[in-house]
Amino acid sequence: MRIAKALIVALVAFTLLGEHAMSADGLITTRSNFGPEETMKRFEAEVRAKGMTVFAHIDHAAGAAAAGMPLRPTDLLIFGGAKSGTPLMQSVQTIGIDLPLKALVWQDDAGTTFLSYNDPRYLTNRHEPGDFAKPVVEAMSGALEELAVKATSVP
Repeated sequence: MRIAKALIVALVAFTLLGEHAMSADGLITTRSNFGPEETMKRFEAEVRAKGMTVFAHIDHAAGAAAAGMPLRPTDLLIFGGAKSGTPLMQSVQTIGIDLPLKALVWQDDAGTTFLSYNDPRYLTNRHEPGDFAKPVVEAMSGALEELAVKATSVP
């Protein structure tokens, strides 16, 4: 009976979470309804619409191709905003190793596209900036989730 209840709870959780999941290491991955190029285009547009700065766009697949090696689409966007990142770094400078934020759009061997990013809550657990950071981190987490949903979902 306990196993049946556990399976029902797991099924309900999966249904409620849909294609959004968080692994134990703080990586959030969302399945996209679009291909890799369109997903990244949509994500970057949402980042810019939020007034954030795009610092770099790294096309790992293009780098692999230049080295004569195959790699499925794997595209990294480095972005952020000083208003939310700076207070965290003022509290604990080591969080600068994980900031600015990053999002990876990638395609698996079945042709499914995903968007992955580090959960800011995980980063604060890693660096422990203090209690003042909680509202900043919650706002970052909410903004990232919103960006991911808009980039990967059909309106």
